[in-house]
Amino acid sequence: MKDNRFDPAGNAPVTRRALFGFGLALGGAAALNLSPGFSLVAAAQAAVPAAAQAIADHFSSVKTMTGEFVQFGPRGEQTGGKFYLERPGRIRFNYNGSSKFQVISDGKSVVILNEKMRTSDLYPLSKTPLKLLLEDHIDLSGNKVTGVKQEDDLTTIQLSDKSVFGNAKITMMFDPKTYDLRQWTITDAQGKDTTVMIFNVQKGVTFADNTFEINYTLNREWNTKHR
Repeated sequence: MKDNRFDPAGNAPVTRRALFGFGLALGGAAALNLSPGFSLVAAAQAAVPAAAQAIADHFSSVKTMTGEFVQFGPRGEQTGGKFYLERPGRIRFNYNGSSKFQVISDGKSVVILNEKMRTSDLYPLSKTPLKLLLEDHIDLSGNKVTGVKQEDDLTTIQLSDKSVFGNAKITMMFDPKTYDLRQWTITDAQGKDTTVMIFNVQKGVTFADNTFEINYTLNREWNTKHR
């Protein structure tokens, strides 16, 4: 029987600025050109299609998943690595390369960790669009929906919460046949996009206990040294 327990030990390149788009709404990254015809709509003005909610329900039902990712940078540069997701609120990105970049959310906070440079930046998960991706149940019935587009080969759902993180938003793209998530884009308050594509995804996996653990003591120590 295959052991699906993961104990990630990651690497990473890139800069901290290039990582902010994972939901921190602070930095920029690569542009994703949405298909022509994608329009932003107020939830109060248009009902969310039932098919879109069905896709969101299916995605919400996937409580754990892991796989590989590719991130596109602001000048066309490309980085990647492995990701690990567990609802509600937990995600981890281990970047390939020698810098040992990691982005980890433990359900309360998101940390951007650079072991090579010994920097650790901490942010509340609740203040980032990444929170919408990681909710236990993605409900499209409220005013979070700012756009829905249905095509034969793609369903695009855009969410935001201006009361929490201003003009930042997250756009998720799903396969309309399998309901699988293909990619997402975080758009920050300045209109800059970070796009993450995922592949080789496994669902229903079990993770090591420390997979989503944030070392708050190390965060304080490193930040004290850099003052």
